[in-house]
Amino acid sequence: MRSIYNVLRRPLITEKSSYQSSVLNQVVFEVDSQATKFEIKRAVEQLFEVNVERVNVMNLPAKRARKGRGRKLVTRRSSYKKAIVTLAPGETIDVFEGVQ
Repeated sequence: MRSIYNVLRRPLITEKSSYQSSVLNQVVFEVDSQATKFEIKRAVEQLFEVNVERVNVMNLPAKRARKGRGRKLVTRRSSYKKAIVTLAPGETIDVFEGVQ
């Protein structure tokens, strides 16, 4: 069993995740590829002291990117697992709060 500190890798902060956190009360994390929904829920609840209603998980595939002059150099971005965590009404995580 993994430690709760190894389950969550980093928060994903994009335009879509900002909308989700402000309107839908959801936060988005990149998580360990072997983590289960239960482990993600437990890690978020213990680390941020919030109540989690639901966890949705997506495995995102690796993608190719082209770099360099003439775009001949092909690199590969690694695959990762993304978790969308729905918090209970009234709950927030300070990492996702905007400038006030």
